[in-house]
Amino acid sequence: MTMLAFITGGTGFIGANLVRLLLEQGYSVRALVRPNSPLDNLHGLPIEIVQGDLNHPNLSEQMQGCQVLFHVAALYSLWQKDRDNLYRCNVLGTRNILAAARKAGIKRTVYTSSVAAIGVCDPPSSVNEFYQSPVEKLIGDYKKSKYWAEQEAGKALQMGQDVVIVNPSTPIGPYDLKPTPTGDLIVRFLRRQMPVYVNTGLNVIDVRDVACGHLLALEKGKTGERYILGHQNMTLKQILDELSQITSIPAPSSQIPSWIPLSVAWIDEKILTPLGKSPSVPLDGVRMSTQLMFYDASKAVRELGLPQSSIHTALKDAVEWFQKELL
Repeated sequence: MTMLAFITGGTGFIGANLVRLLLEQGYSVRALVRPNSPLDNLHGLPIEIVQGDLNHPNLSEQMQGCQVLFHVAALYSLWQKDRDNLYRCNVLGTRNILAAARKAGIKRTVYTSSVAAIGVCDPPSSVNEFYQSPVEKLIGDYKKSKYWAEQEAGKALQMGQDVVIVNPSTPIGPYDLKPTPTGDLIVRFLRRQMPVYVNTGLNVIDVRDVACGHLLALEKGKTGERYILGHQNMTLKQILDELSQITSIPAPSSQIPSWIPLSVAWIDEKILTPLGKSPSVPLDGVRMSTQLMFYDASKAVRELGLPQSSIHTALKDAVEWFQKELL
């Protein structure tokens, strides 16, 4: 019998790639979509779409007949003004959909958290699933909301639900429609809008490997475990040099000290925004960039068989997708 998967966040970056993988693997898919969400990433796919919201009281009725849940949806924002919306969507929404899954008889849930919920350590080093930064040291309300959402998953586990947690790092590849901050970095590079860079670092992974990691977590993951879905630790300079090699666009050669973008962002959010100006740089985003966000995904590789595809190929495919769809 074909397994029916219920997915939230299917219109987003990771979700769109996961929906395609599920269809390729013979799953039927029912996607929860907010009424005003753009459907570009799902156009032409043979899936069932139901309209709703993570905090809708009748979610369990929309899940009837589904065997598994992929809860991928989340609000991503680094703006401090979005604090309440982040809590409502990411924390309360996760609580509500897990309760709905329990009521609907969903057999197993894969919950998409983030390495943002894990945090980074001081002094900087590559951290794994066993590390947890104190929540008060997580920078920004987005990271804190993902931490508290993981606690909701923990509560569901205590009530006997079968939940596996995956923590993607920084995905790269096609269908980055919004785009994500990393996708925006690629777009700005392609538009030659990056004359300088800051000293920061990320763990990057092909978004299609992230999608595969979700399916592997469903099939092989241990109940209650968290799995970092990541691959290669790279400095921002290394990423820009790789993009330069792919596109022949010169990479910026000048590094600026972090206090410069921090000052710009502080003025943007603390002074200009209250005056009605549209800010351009989120302060929390700049604060994050002062850290090396490096992670160790060896557990997911070892226990799930998480693929580790070429980052060069992921960047190349992202460049081609952005050039076709957004530029």
